[in-house]
Amino acid sequence: MSAVHVPSPVAPMIPRTLFNADHEAFRDTARRYFETEIAPFHEKWEEQQHIDRKLWNKAGELGLLCCTMPEEYGGSGVDRLYSMVLMEEQARVGDSASGMALHSDIVANYINNFGNEAQKKAWLPKMATGEVVGAIAMTEPGTGSDLQAIRTTAVADGDDYIVNGSKIFITNGYLCDMAVVAVKTGDINAGAQSVSLLIMDAHAPGFSKGKPLKKVGMKGQDTSELFFDNVRVPKSNLLGMEGMGFIMLMKELAWERMMIAIICASAAEHALATTVEYVKQRKTFGKPVNAYQNTRFKLAEMRSEVQIARVFVDRCMEQVLKNELSVEAACAAKYWVSDLLSKVVDECVQLHGGYGYMLEYPIARAYIDTRANRIYGGTNEIMKELISRSI
Repeated sequence: MSAVHVPSPVAPMIPRTLFNADHEAFRDTARRYFETEIAPFHEKWEEQQHIDRKLWNKAGELGLLCCTMPEEYGGSGVDRLYSMVLMEEQARVGDSASGMALHSDIVANYINNFGNEAQKKAWLPKMATGEVVGAIAMTEPGTGSDLQAIRTTAVADGDDYIVNGSKIFITNGYLCDMAVVAVKTGDINAGAQSVSLLIMDAHAPGFSKGKPLKKVGMKGQDTSELFFDNVRVPKSNLLGMEGMGFIMLMKELAWERMMIAIICASAAEHALATTVEYVKQRKTFGKPVNAYQNTRFKLAEMRSEVQIARVFVDRCMEQVLKNELSVEAACAAKYWVSDLLSKVVDECVQLHGGYGYMLEYPIARAYIDTRANRIYGGTNEIMKELISRSI
């Protein structure tokens, strides 16, 4: 199948300065992959509730997985701007099905940043080729954003842990071969001090998966429940030290929230570009929709706000590259840009009129797919609470 048509973005008011020629060459590869391998099959992914497993291997062959990991572990050792390029291109085609960003930039980071040499060699090269699909399992039924309240336990038994419990809303859960799982070790009533992280083989006895969950949007993504029934996990699979899991989670959550901001900024640009193309072509009362002042003013408002989001997100990325991004800035980027995306998409649906409610139009899919950004990665209310603590 040929690549899908994606409108050219609206010209930025302030030029971007983050990327060099190598980044843009990588963008070309990523763009072709998402335009030809992912986007044309959106309906298929939604029907089966996950992408085809072979696409992970194809992405690995193209060097699109775990590219920021060190070369000795199968990556390319490049900076996080390459990750940003991948996320922007994914959002540009409206891909809400593939969980490759989480695999490469969250799961792999936990192993690379906190794992020992044996753990890195065992898992990262296979993640880079797509042989292993990774997931991160934190959320449980009833806990939501409160990670200290998890109830999945890992009880020491000789050289192993015996893990019991369950997780919910796990991206890549249905296809995963491995998951980094938040568990309680030692005194399970000790709150954050008892949270640990285990690398769990998804094919181990007692590790089972529920069917992909039926969601309002993002229906092509294999979000599922995970169940642990006396799963025996070697103690050598412990990331870092017992009781350090909460600290590790907090360190990585800032980048996860930044990832959401990156995706939302690009998705907002895409929604605007799609709508500009539509209102130029669609006629009502004998003239194009963009001939009306209300349309022009709405487009002006959205272009301005989308540009503001872009500048803030790019500035945050400069801080990421220097390892200077603050928790508050990451929270602000996550909540404000995801809020903005919902606002922009809603306005764009309105400008499409009745067709904006038809799923054959990209803006309608965006309307239901983008809502979750304000929830995962920590709800936007949690983001405001974290920001307020520093005031």
